[in-house]
Amino acid sequence: PRAILQWNVGSYRDISHESLSLFRLLEPQIEILVLGTGDRVERLHPTMLKQMRECGIAVEVQDTPNACATFNFLTSEKRVAAAGLIPP
Repeated sequence: PRAILQWNVGSYRDISHESLSLFRLLEPQIEILVLGTGDRVERLHPTMLKQMRECGIAVEVQDTPNACATFNFLTSEKRVAAAGLIPP
């Protein structure tokens, strides 16, 4: 339930089907993935988001400071959430 994993992503451009596969492997399965894309919100390719939804994982893309706050809020509500965070 509480783990910190190395995510080999340096910028939002590195987010791919392959890098998102880490989040599909987590047990218990997460409900929502909060992605922090650095200083600003960056658009991800719609097929990547669709693939995650098809696996039962909602994705919320935000700038990293807001993603941290959202993740903390979700976990305080006992939601099964994960965060992929790129430093601003």
